[in-house]
Amino acid sequence: MSMELLRHGELKRRQLQHGAAAIGITEEFITHVVADFYTRIRRHPVLGRIFDAQVGDNWDEHLATMRRFWCSVALNTGTYSGKPVIVHTALPQISPAHFDIWLGIFEQTLDARAPTTAAKEHMMIRAQRIARNLQLAIATRDGQQG
Repeated sequence: MSMELLRHGELKRRQLQHGAAAIGITEEFITHVVADFYTRIRRHPVLGRIFDAQVGDNWDEHLATMRRFWCSVALNTGTYSGKPVIVHTALPQISPAHFDIWLGIFEQTLDARAPTTAAKEHMMIRAQRIARNLQLAIATRDGQQG
């Protein structure tokens, strides 16, 4: 890769981060969203059981991973390198319907935390895309139509 492409990529990353910061999306905001969201998830009668069974006593590690994930998704930080589709499709207890619940809880969290409507929209667009991709992957795993 040429130095020019690297510089262009870094410039683009900084522009995206600057735009996100202008609407209130920062790493601090994402840290609060992740903490609040997973508090709500853990209290949910269905999703709480699923997450507790998978995460166990490793919530600090999971929250740190999710913070890196959302910083990568919303701020283009490049700090997350996992494979969420593989992780989620390996869990037979997860169905596509669970992601509708997940999205609802995420939206409630943003209603409580987002500093601007634009910040909520920025995050929700990405969450909806993620949920749809995971729903399709799980439906495919289960032999259903997407």
